[in-house]
Amino acid sequence: MLYLLVILASVFTLVYFYFTRTFDYWKNKNVPGPKPLPLFGNIKDSVLRRRHAALVFKSIYDEYTNEKVVGVYRMTSPCLLLRDLDVIKNVMIKDFDQFVDRGVSFSKDGLGLNLFHADGDTWRVLRNRFTPVFTSGKLKNMLYLMTERGEQFVDYVENLRAKQSEQPIHVLVQKFTMATISACAFGLDLDEDMYKTLNRIDKMIFTPSYARELDMMYPGILEKLNSSIFPNFVNDFFSNLSQTVIKQRGGIPTNRKDFMDLILELRQQKTIEGTKKLDNEKLRIVELTDSVIAAQAFVFYAAGYETSASTMTYLFYELAKHPEIQDKVIAEIDEVVNRYDGEISYDCLNEMTYLQQVFDETLRKYPIVDPLQRNAQADYTIPGTNVTIKKGQTVLINSMGIHYDPKHYPNPEKFDPDRFSTENEKNRHSCAYLPFGTGPRNCIGMRFAKVQSRVCVAKFLSKFRVEPSKNTPTVLEYDPMRSVLFPKGGIHLNILCR
Repeated sequence: MLYLLVILASVFTLVYFYFTRTFDYWKNKNVPGPKPLPLFGNIKDSVLRRRHAALVFKSIYDEYTNEKVVGVYRMTSPCLLLRDLDVIKNVMIKDFDQFVDRGVSFSKDGLGLNLFHADGDTWRVLRNRFTPVFTSGKLKNMLYLMTERGEQFVDYVENLRAKQSEQPIHVLVQKFTMATISACAFGLDLDEDMYKTLNRIDKMIFTPSYARELDMMYPGILEKLNSSIFPNFVNDFFSNLSQTVIKQRGGIPTNRKDFMDLILELRQQKTIEGTKKLDNEKLRIVELTDSVIAAQAFVFYAAGYETSASTMTYLFYELAKHPEIQDKVIAEIDEVVNRYDGEISYDCLNEMTYLQQVFDETLRKYPIVDPLQRNAQADYTIPGTNVTIKKGQTVLINSMGIHYDPKHYPNPEKFDPDRFSTENEKNRHSCAYLPFGTGPRNCIGMRFAKVQSRVCVAKFLSKFRVEPSKNTPTVLEYDPMRSVLFPKGGIHLNILCR
């Protein structure tokens, strides 16, 4: 029995030291930060799915008000939380070439070569070739697809509202964004069976996987093991989807000029090349295999519907709580649409400036993707400090902490669209607002998201208004079982005809 106790004590001690072996890292470098816990580091509540990661890092951000950077541990890996806006600008913009990668690598056969997760040279080539999908000209060409789905959405809401005024807002707007991205990216109209499949996929994509924590503890392990953070079903679905659309179009581009047309144009070349900044720079090439095509189809779809659906859910929630703001938005929509003879055009949307301010303020209060992260390509000394981040280590940026910092946004809990008036915006630091990231690796679909959301809100508020229901939460909780910032239990509102 004594020997057994000695062995157990020895095993426990070894395990303890193994899972705390890195925890003097920041202390030895005189970098302030919260005390880590064995195995979990500073993210225990996130790992155990008690709190959303955005809130975990916001607590750390708020605790170290006088620091430019804070040393933190994701599991056992030392990372650096950036608080200072000038430091963030250096990392995300000025010295971007030192922080190209997001630092989430997994199997290239498991959708890992998508534009969001791809690293280095692969990302540069993909970004360069897919940026043209989101020009103003392309968005203007897609607008009729969005407005058609907007009209169908209004009819759908009217049928539901006639039976019951209280509705789950996210479920409704998600139906619109799924239909819109399917039409604009793939030229598809969705039926009920497809909606059910996509809702199943939604849970697979946006439910946090413990593969992420494993990769935090052993950076790069998923790629080495050829494992993915997504189930095979998701990979197979987007492989089949892209191949089906390619077959429907006979393997050649059509006149739709949408995402799949661009894919088909590139596919005829077999490989795609990046641009060279210098003559002696190596040529970057990506082979356009079926798995690369499926990976882009996946990220365009997933990013294209959920972020907008969650944003509009929060937007309608705030309008319901602030009827005076809702009245002002409705008045602007009516006035602008009337001037354009009832047609919602690209120029018409751009004149809805107050609606855009409401959209921006919504994303200030509710940054959907948080935290942001980048991996150092080489040892890098943080400007204005004596702190060096080592090659391969991760820097983190907590958008919510910044967006609720009274130094940048006085009375941050208040919903105030006037923060984003032209006058107020010009006086704000360029890195004080980060819902889409910033710098060369910001969200490629930002303009699409803004147009898609404004179409939906304009169509909706032309016919309806929203009010709190008996089930509308007064204080929101965020679902730790959702990787994006999502209200726990959703948000129910009353929808009333105007």
